[in-house]
Amino acid sequence: MSPRAVLVGAPGAGKTTVGELLAARLGVPFRDADAAIEERAGKPIPEIFFDEGEDHFRALERATLADELAGFDGVLALGGGAVLAEENRKALAGHTVVYLAVGFADAISRVGLGAGRPLLAINPRATLKHLLDQRRPLYEEVATITIVTDGRSPEEIADELAERL
Repeated sequence: MSPRAVLVGAPGAGKTTVGELLAARLGVPFRDADAAIEERAGKPIPEIFFDEGEDHFRALERATLADELAGFDGVLALGGGAVLAEENRKALAGHTVVYLAVGFADAISRVGLGAGRPLLAINPRATLKHLLDQRRPLYEEVATITIVTDGRSPEEIADELAERL
């Protein structure tokens, strides 16, 4: 058992929104890895960052990804930073990984000022720009399919992905 598709991309790319729509079109379950991490930790991600720090969060993220890749057969959306860990990138090899590429302008309009996003708490515009630049090559490295999301509705994106899968 393994996911039908794993969605990666920066904050604001539409991983959760598109993932839910895609799962419905494919008739499979949807899971957000960040929600699974919160269940595992028993608290929201901002609290994990505040209480235990980013390193602890990333350890939970690695363990959750390994579990989901081994035992989930639907559409899985990863957190934007999951690709930072080489262990995660290696684990994604052999899976259908969809990179939802988003430009800075669309990302900023979708995430707003980063409410509930710990890494965007201070200077969200500059931080998001840095995250996009830093992570883009990693998203491209793991992707088997790349979809540009700028200026497109989640429904259009989900329809295209369902056809491609």
